[in-house]
Amino acid sequence: MTEGQAQSWKATPFAIERRDGKTAGTVIFKLRGPFTQRDMFASLAPVVVDNLLNFQSEPSEKMPTLNILDLTEVPYMDSAGLGRIVRHYVHCRGKGVRMVAVGVSQRVVELFKMTKVDAVIPMAGTVEEVDV
Repeated sequence: MTEGQAQSWKATPFAIERRDGKTAGTVIFKLRGPFTQRDMFASLAPVVVDNLLNFQSEPSEKMPTLNILDLTEVPYMDSAGLGRIVRHYVHCRGKGVRMVAVGVSQRVVELFKMTKVDAVIPMAGTVEEVDV
């Protein structure tokens, strides 16, 4: 790359998909693509990201008891992505909802370890290990 040339990202656009788990009270958020400020907000406005991660979208919905963040298709994240996960974890804890991150890549695990988030947020290998 020459000086002044912008780096182009050849990755999957960031997206969040919400679905109910097999177990009653379980909500699964499947995140795809790099979880970075650049990628996240190029695809979605910050308020949309927050609203998508809000697990009670309808007043009639019952509060879930388990929230699973499926990071299987998140190759890496930056501090903005990590901050969203920590904010979501704190929100869950405040509502009495258990949150687990699953499918965390080695690169993201290293970020969790470096920032000591691995000692706070529980992790599992797959959705199936948690949603039983």
